[in-house]
Amino acid sequence: MSTELSPALAGPTPHDQPQSRGAALRQNLQRSLRRMTHNPMTVAGLIVIALLLLVALFAPWIATHNPLVQDLNNTLKAPNAAHWFGTDEYGRDVFSRLVYGSRITLYVISLVTVIVGPVGLAVGTISGYFGGKVDTVFMRITDIFISLPSLVLALAFVAALGPGLDHAVIAIALTSWPPIARLARAETMQLRKADFVVAIQLQGASSTRIIVRHVVPMCLSSVVIRLTMNMAGIILTAAGLGFLGLGALPPTPEWGVMISTGRRYMLECWWLVAMPGMAIMLVSLAFNLLGDGLRDVLDPRSE
Repeated sequence: MSTELSPALAGPTPHDQPQSRGAALRQNLQRSLRRMTHNPMTVAGLIVIALLLLVALFAPWIATHNPLVQDLNNTLKAPNAAHWFGTDEYGRDVFSRLVYGSRITLYVISLVTVIVGPVGLAVGTISGYFGGKVDTVFMRITDIFISLPSLVLALAFVAALGPGLDHAVIAIALTSWPPIARLARAETMQLRKADFVVAIQLQGASSTRIIVRHVVPMCLSSVVIRLTMNMAGIILTAAGLGFLGLGALPPTPEWGVMISTGRRYMLECWWLVAMPGMAIMLVSLAFNLLGDGLRDVLDPRSE
């Protein structure tokens, strides 16, 4: 009886093994992409986010009208061939304003993520690694931020700073870092007693080197997943601040501002609220679906 294994069961051959670090990274990336594309919901989220990026990048060519130019002869027109999503109370094209509003949405998401990711990761890893009084002080500060609803806290910060898009970004960032810090702390507390960390400590490595070179990279995958899933909340908070007149201010074509100005006419002119509302819903859902897909790929506990 033959004892030879079939190629499918024999495992990778020496020719299949990566020959360099770059080749290994490419192989892991290809494997991750294949796993993500097996989930149709994740693919749908990726398509929506890719379309959002393309729309924001090519907004001047996609928009059919200037989003700020008023045309009082065409106010509150229903969707038609000239104005695909209708016009608002000043005769401005709703479709063009949605297109340019995608830039503001990406601007808010990008800035908040750039602020929240490093801050939350730094607070969480330092707190989890050192423990003791450092952990107590950092976590009590984190608890204060977590104890209040994020939108209420953002409203308080914007009220103190004043209305405006940049102030809204700062307020959202100040309310979004605590969950990231909590997650990074939990990951670090599991890692600080790991064998490889103890071995590095015995070699005389400093705490800063251990945190930066070894702990932070191990926490990145979980933080990236959480940041991606938090983007939906960031979009909703930014739209809520714009709706209340505390974020982007008119005539800025921000989706929350568009809903706020259109709510007075929404019973007769449904498109003023429905179109930006659908945009917020689709983009928020897309980021949630992408976060689920990244969790399946990057989190080994999901296997």
